[in-house]
Amino acid sequence: MAKNFEEVSVSDDELEFDSETASPQASEAGGGEPPKDTRRRTLPPGGRGGDRSRGATSSPGFVARLTTFLRDTRAEMRRVSWPTPIEVRNTTVITLVAVIFFALYLFGIDRVWAYLIDHLRVWMGA
Repeated sequence: MAKNFEEVSVSDDELEFDSETASPQASEAGGGEPPKDTRRRTLPPGGRGGDRSRGATSSPGFVARLTTFLRDTRAEMRRVSWPTPIEVRNTTVITLVAVIFFALYLFGIDRVWAYLIDHLRVWMGA
């Protein structure tokens, strides 16, 4: 290792530039699939809209999208683990007890500070 930065030199052959294309070494080190070759801020071939005409749509209609959404929602709701009525009751009781406790605690702290401030005013002659 060089003691001074001035002594360090790098040849053009040793420079490696990060690219978004997959390399064989990256796929072995990462353990998964290599990243896709994506290019940012580039237009598709043929300009802004590609070869599509103005009236053509490639997305499905409203009814098809709604049907897909409802089907996916139903499938997702089947995977939800719903709590039992006993668990709901227990967590509700715990929440109510905690809310009541903190409400009483803050009320007490507020009363103590109000008492101290009122008496401080009296002692100061206001």
